[in-house]
Amino acid sequence: MQYRRFGRTNLKISVLTFGAMRIPFGDLSPEERKRAEENAFLTMKRALEVGVNHFETARGYGNSEHLIGMWLPHLPVRREELIITTKIAPTQSADEMRRYIDESCQRMGITYIDNLDIHGINTYELLELSVRKGGCLDGIRQAMKEGIVRHLGFSTHAPLEVILDTMRTGEFESVNLHYYYFNQRNYPAIRLAEELDMGVLIISPTDKGGQLHIAPEKLRQVTAPYTPIEINQRFLLSDPAVTTLTVGAGKPEEWDAHLRMADRVEPLTPEEQAILQRMDMTMKQALGDTYCSYCFECLPCPEDIHIPEVLRLRNMAKAFDMVEFGKFRYNLFGNGGHWFPGVQADACTDCGDCLPRCPLKLNIPALLRETHEMLTGAPVKRLWR
Repeated sequence: MQYRRFGRTNLKISVLTFGAMRIPFGDLSPEERKRAEENAFLTMKRALEVGVNHFETARGYGNSEHLIGMWLPHLPVRREELIITTKIAPTQSADEMRRYIDESCQRMGITYIDNLDIHGINTYELLELSVRKGGCLDGIRQAMKEGIVRHLGFSTHAPLEVILDTMRTGEFESVNLHYYYFNQRNYPAIRLAEELDMGVLIISPTDKGGQLHIAPEKLRQVTAPYTPIEINQRFLLSDPAVTTLTVGAGKPEEWDAHLRMADRVEPLTPEEQAILQRMDMTMKQALGDTYCSYCFECLPCPEDIHIPEVLRLRNMAKAFDMVEFGKFRYNLFGNGGHWFPGVQADACTDCGDCLPRCPLKLNIPALLRETHEMLTGAPVKRLWR
């Protein structure tokens, strides 16, 4: 396992982070609860055994903070050897934020939080709420003065412009964001983080980056001899500005697929560059003159359709048979709030507003209808918020 400096926090963090979003559980029978608790312990223990030193959770992730607190005294590591990040959504007041910080510490049985993220700065309204005078940031700064919080970052599912403007406030030492081979929209944020010496945590690249743990055979053939998980890890970790990738392991054995590339942070080899070029070529050849470059020039849409995201999912489904991933994401539209904005593509009225703005001259309404027919299904809700 390699370790990298987490920007100007100067924390040395493993390039894989344990994302605790998948160990929580709801109402279970006593026997089921015992098994779920033991599974959480074994999953955390396995993370430590493979060299992970960073645990990342959130107030909103069910009982994950409680599970960390329950098992932390029994894990084979001293508290000071473990780096803990938790995330708390913006609050209306400093006092409310401070109360939430204290509650997170109590649940985890710790006296300090190594890194606190303001969770989900996804809109300009939430950015203003986060940094306004007398608000939640004041509560965090007071906790930092008292040594209860050591470093401050933010997590985001926002449009690129909101991410960049949040980074430019100078209030944050790190950013927790989406960026993968299959979604490179936030590349300018990676470069700005490098310029500002901010740590970069990539949100769940195996799952959110394409459900690569259940990748279709066509994608596996294109990435061979690497697995899709492995080439995506190399794509990310070959960039020195990327500090760490969250692995939302729900079972101990789910670490195994990520380990071979956890020791690889050097620049891409010629073989790896060839695989990525093959992926690029496969997508463009499969889509021909219907390929969407994800430039975002088509927005805003009068009907609130997130056209680039819809067409990105179409790209992946048509080029690599990633239909199940497309359905998983597409059916979040209308249910994700500011975490996943937009409505499904059947809201298109053929107004044509987007057409003159598309540099590739795509027949966007027709592609939206096709994508809706291909991917629509039962509504999906986010796991946590």
